[in-house]
Amino acid sequence: MPERRTVALVTLGCARNEVDSEELAGRLAADGWELVEDAADADVAVVNTCGFVEAAKKDSVDALLEANDLKDHGKTQAVVAVGCMAERYGKELAEALPEADGVLGFDDYADISSRLQTILNGGSVEAHTPRDRRKLLPISPAERQAAPAVALPGHAQDTPAEAPSDLPDGLAPASGPRAPLRRRLDTSPVASVKLASGCDRRCSFCAIPSFRGSFISRRPSDVLGETRWLAEQGVKEIMLVSENNTSYGKDLGDIRLLETLLPELAEVEGIERVRVSYLQPAEMRPGLIDVLTSTPKVVPYFDLSFQHSAPDVLRAMRRFGDTDRFLELLDTIRSKAPQAGVRSNFIVGFPGETEADFAELERFLTNARLDAIGIFGYSDEEGTEAVTYENKLDEDVIAERLAHMQRLAEELTSQRAEERIGETLEVLVEAVGEEAGDEDGATGRAAHQAPETDGQVVFTTSEGLVRGRIVRAKVVGSLGVDLVAEPLDLEEAAG
Repeated sequence: MPERRTVALVTLGCARNEVDSEELAGRLAADGWELVEDAADADVAVVNTCGFVEAAKKDSVDALLEANDLKDHGKTQAVVAVGCMAERYGKELAEALPEADGVLGFDDYADISSRLQTILNGGSVEAHTPRDRRKLLPISPAERQAAPAVALPGHAQDTPAEAPSDLPDGLAPASGPRAPLRRRLDTSPVASVKLASGCDRRCSFCAIPSFRGSFISRRPSDVLGETRWLAEQGVKEIMLVSENNTSYGKDLGDIRLLETLLPELAEVEGIERVRVSYLQPAEMRPGLIDVLTSTPKVVPYFDLSFQHSAPDVLRAMRRFGDTDRFLELLDTIRSKAPQAGVRSNFIVGFPGETEADFAELERFLTNARLDAIGIFGYSDEEGTEAVTYENKLDEDVIAERLAHMQRLAEELTSQRAEERIGETLEVLVEAVGEEAGDEDGATGRAAHQAPETDGQVVFTTSEGLVRGRIVRAKVVGSLGVDLVAEPLDLEEAAG
């Protein structure tokens, strides 16, 4: 009988990383590893790191060190770093953090089981040498699908067309060529689905394309197959994720492919809600807005990456638009779906940002009526164009502007939540009783609220509510960005 091997996956960062972790879990489960939830109960702790900004990198290092501490008083024998930070820094991270027994890049994912086994046996796996992954695919998007395969986390493109019939329970079978192996790591009624990987945009502040690579779409059949499998696992809402969903299909010969795919996903049996994240304002098309605001089960949710609204700052960021153009886009969306949810992130203190630029951003935020706002202070990110810019602002000026805009964002999103009082919403019940932190409580999310980032709905009662069901509820109050709602049709919800 083979020796029992246990592994825990610790995931940091965005929803894309969560998908990657579930692919790694699928590969490991298929090779006989037992997945455990707590790193202290695992022979090997795999930390899926984030390498986006300094704060995220610090969190990743802290998680690796915390896992390493388990070697002294837990079952854990090895700690392995994977994910964006491991991919971005490779050997440099391995040298700086000897507590990690392995630093594996994306190219190691297909053979993750043997890599972990080698490390568990006391051997060593050479940390990979970082490279600019944009150079691994042709410059022309149209040539990428036929190019030699490169590692694309979350795509699992090397999976056989037919999976073995004896896959462990809860493991996704292949559903056609390049369908992914995936193992769910929780029982949430919500799951993310990778729509594409990489990015062709060259924003001057962002290093992601260098370690995630150029943009490449998953085939619609793969996305549909994975969605069907997730529905069989009890998932009610899927969230499509990538670095830039508005570019989906451009390398497949159809930039409007998302408009075709969304209605098909909405028709998958068992799926009640389809959400699209990561949309670029400069790439929004009338047809895509129409599909997002009029397709049953596709929620009118717009995660728009504005970043700023002052024209000069946007140009320095190598982005497009301005306050009035962005407000026109929001007016167009709300003319078609008045209850539409909109969220965005913004950078303050970018090199050269004047007081007038800062005031212009404040004008936009004051008029935009966004449901959720993330505000970040600029910091140099190595390997980006912005590092070379002159006219850098003093750190105390950035901190002052950050604090001011964060206070404003909190006030504005609270006001937006208050505007929704009296609305009737469809809410996905996500936690009831102790799971909601209150024996008599229940929480969920409306269509305008994405998981973890946009607030939640707090129900006035948990009676008759069932986790994973969508119920109608009337908003009767607000708590900051959160809404308080009274469930309607309770008998139907419990039926």
